[in-house]
Amino acid sequence: MAKNGDLLQRPIRPERFLALGFLGLILAGAVLLALPVSSVAGVSIGLFESLFTATSAVCVTGLVAVDTGTVLSGFGQAVLLLLIQTGGLGFMIFATLIMMALGRRITLKNRMLIRESMSVSTLSGLMHLTAWYGALALGIELTGALLLAIRFIPAYGWGKGLWFSLFHAVSAFCNAGFDLMGNYSSLTAYQGDPLVLSVIAVLIILGGLGFSVMMEALRLRSWKQLSLHAKVALTASAWLLAAGTVFFLLTERWEHPLMSAVFQSVTMRTAGFNSVDLAGMTDASKLLSVILMFIGASPASTGGGVKTTTMSVLLLIVLSVIRGEEHVNVYGRRLPSGMMRRALSILFIYLAILLGGVMILTMAEGGRYALIDLLFEAVSALATVGVSSIGTPQLSMISRITLMLMMYFGRVGPLTLAFALASRQDAARSRLRLPEEDMMIG
Repeated sequence: MAKNGDLLQRPIRPERFLALGFLGLILAGAVLLALPVSSVAGVSIGLFESLFTATSAVCVTGLVAVDTGTVLSGFGQAVLLLLIQTGGLGFMIFATLIMMALGRRITLKNRMLIRESMSVSTLSGLMHLTAWYGALALGIELTGALLLAIRFIPAYGWGKGLWFSLFHAVSAFCNAGFDLMGNYSSLTAYQGDPLVLSVIAVLIILGGLGFSVMMEALRLRSWKQLSLHAKVALTASAWLLAAGTVFFLLTERWEHPLMSAVFQSVTMRTAGFNSVDLAGMTDASKLLSVILMFIGASPASTGGGVKTTTMSVLLLIVLSVIRGEEHVNVYGRRLPSGMMRRALSILFIYLAILLGGVMILTMAEGGRYALIDLLFEAVSALATVGVSSIGTPQLSMISRITLMLMMYFGRVGPLTLAFALASRQDAARSRLRLPEEDMMIG
């Protein structure tokens, strides 16, 4: 039996450190947002609203408890942007970039934590890769801000226009969905503006693909040279974008049909911006949006969801069973069994959290809202998307607490959180091979 001293000296596992790190960042952000200087004169943000906003920002979700465009002061908006940027890049990567800029030494323990947060398998060249990730993110965000400034500076003036451009570029690339337009309007005022919607959509797509995919695309410049991960992520993203666009064109009658359909197909998977009235969408469109949100972005990206590659693996498993194939193959490669088990585990953990959350929302709201709208809200929180068809501030406190927990689960990751909470497995037990026996399925 381990002694208390041994337990205190035992190093914190990387998964647990990441989970606690995100929690600490949320609490720090909540304290800053609750300060009087964070809100405009005459308006006071309660501690609960500050906690909800900080959770949504760090988890890059975009669900709001207050109107960020009219309630938060310049200081509050700057705090919000810092939380979004830190949560989007991952707090360990963000802290590493700061330490590298200050010339601080990165320890082996820190490197292991960075590797875990970046979802890479090796420590080799990790600092160089982190620096490239930071430079790539900064370059994309600044480019997006400059393009948005073409519209925002004439509309708001130099100071406010530049700030709006930077804020929305970072929010889009980090797939956060926060906006400063006011009155919970998001980008509805720009639903006919191809420049603003195109820039925001491209930023969302790049952030949702993940840094490793972008780096491969920039370095290799050939489809055959891409890794299996990059090929599957790009293929799945393209199919989801195309399918969502076609479906929205068939089910909605928006003023700018093609532009709105493409933008909603992009933002529904990861970001949380909207250029149309979500409350007015048909139930069919809301159900499709639930599916897109549930799938989400790609691994090691700024987006959430079960991830495109996870759903691709599950689809390939089904196809292999239908075809009677012994192995699961894609692009000339055979998928390992461990990957398939992880994909199934992620799916069921997500489904369990989602169904539990929807049940709590249904009981807490007492029939005030339709089930499809509560499902829409729950998936939006769990997949860290940030869209709402009923207005999050209208929900009860129990519902909003539930949404906060779901945002946290969705950002930290079901498997990471499960590993962080689980006790260490017995190594000898994993070597046991029990007798095999078949049973009926289906």
